[in-house]
Amino acid sequence: SKGTVRIDSRPVWNNPGINTHLGYCPEQDAFWRFLTGWEFVYGLTRMYGFAESEACERARSAIQTVDMEAHAAKRIGGYSKGMRQRIKLAQAIAHDPDVLFLDEPLNGMDPVGRRETIRLIRGMGRSGKTVVVSSHILHEVEEMTDTILLINHGRQLAHGNIFEIRELIDTHPLKVTIRCDRVNVLTSKLMEFDDVLSVEFDREKGQLTVETNRPGEFHKRLPRIVLDHDIRIHSLWSPDENLEAVFDYLVR
Repeated sequence: SKGTVRIDSRPVWNNPGINTHLGYCPEQDAFWRFLTGWEFVYGLTRMYGFAESEACERARSAIQTVDMEAHAAKRIGGYSKGMRQRIKLAQAIAHDPDVLFLDEPLNGMDPVGRRETIRLIRGMGRSGKTVVVSSHILHEVEEMTDTILLINHGRQLAHGNIFEIRELIDTHPLKVTIRCDRVNVLTSKLMEFDDVLSVEFDREKGQLTVETNRPGEFHKRLPRIVLDHDIRIHSLWSPDENLEAVFDYLVR
């Protein structure tokens, strides 16, 4: 492959000054394990040229942001995988970069840590920072960002939000599961349309699963059917309308 990489119109090749605008949290560990978490974050922050007092304050704030204050004085060699991920994230944000590259940032975190880190990443995006997340855990990507780039073996498959990407594969049938109070009525009405390929009916659960090859038309039509026939919808979801399903479709 070939091309150029620019960040905010500035070249990155042979331009060490741009490093102050970038933050990077790698997937793989690269620690001096004898250092404490505090020493690690503070030392790297100093390397960006901050004076001792400012580096100290920035390191403290970053460690607090990732909820590692209670462990900052401990040696990194004794950290769990999730703790190492969080201290790496702290060093990536301590110098307040404009652009963040996060490689598998949730790797090894417990459920609480994952939830808090996702909230932090979304918050940084809302604050105006550019946050690029590389991850193979697709349902977590959906929680972190609205803009998705799917790559398979170095080739771009799709770019956009999940709904825009889903439109690229509308030739593939979409399944929609509906729980409602008049399942038999809704089933009979839906079967009148050519784009409805099949309807799986489950009376015990009070739900049906519809397969359609024109999702846009289906979703526009459904509210009118529901209103005209006094059907109460309890829930509606699509097992196909998630990033994992979209990726599977596109790599076939």
